[in-house]
Amino acid sequence: MDEITNVFAGLSQSVANAHPRNDSDYINPNDELLYCGVCHTPKQCRVPFRGNMYVQFCICSCEAKRIEAEREALHQQQLNAEICHLKSLSGMTRQQLSECNFEKYGVTADNEKPLKICRKYVDNFGIMLEKNQGLLFWGDVGTGKTFSAECIANALLDSGVPVVMTSFAKLLGRDKGFGVDEDFIAELNRAKLLIIDDLGAERNTDFALEKVYNIIDSRYSAGLPMILTTNLDLNEIQQCKDIRYQRVYERILEVCYPVKFEGKSHRKREAKDRFAEMRELFEA
Repeated sequence: MDEITNVFAGLSQSVANAHPRNDSDYINPNDELLYCGVCHTPKQCRVPFRGNMYVQFCICSCEAKRIEAEREALHQQQLNAEICHLKSLSGMTRQQLSECNFEKYGVTADNEKPLKICRKYVDNFGIMLEKNQGLLFWGDVGTGKTFSAECIANALLDSGVPVVMTSFAKLLGRDKGFGVDEDFIAELNRAKLLIIDDLGAERNTDFALEKVYNIIDSRYSAGLPMILTTNLDLNEIQQCKDIRYQRVYERILEVCYPVKFEGKSHRKREAKDRFAEMRELFEA
């Protein structure tokens, strides 16, 4: 037996002997190897080396399951940390992150169809990303457009998808002069989905409109989807005659599927209910 073989034999025996044994472990008389007393699978095996067989350590079934469970727990911990990080970068407020989800979606005859579309968008986001397919939520004020967009954002963030949600009002007020430069646009494009609330708020200046176009066009060029909400009527968007707005709206309609939100304003209904509640309290 040469020196290398001696070293290998010594290491093999050391590893086999050092493997921790439980009181229930036993030597199987059929192969004279150590077996786990719990799952009854081998904790030792024989490995051929240079014409000889050596006893080596191996992992029994229950130990393999324990290691896999630890690995899965660590993976989930890392995933949760990544989701928290993504949410901190999403641009959404704590209230939006905690309160806006599909479980709290009050389903009515008016919003049943938009809700179905929102869920399908989330469930098929891989395809939506591949096809650069976005959504355009349009309809009257208070019909649930922003809430629905927030639900989509939260659902995707919970699955580890980078999402940024902002509004044209915030962009317009950036640095008090719509300070949206190439670096800022590049930062927005790090998100796989960009959600911008309140299309139409950019109607102040040609300069602001140009910046809005740059953001939308950059997403289009990068092949990255976006969701936009607007109080504008779809016909107003489709039949716009102003060339300044046409190029913005044409870009949007090329990559965003229009979804109409109908019904009475949730805000007005909530305000009415609150007024009735307070009147009963104060005037009873």
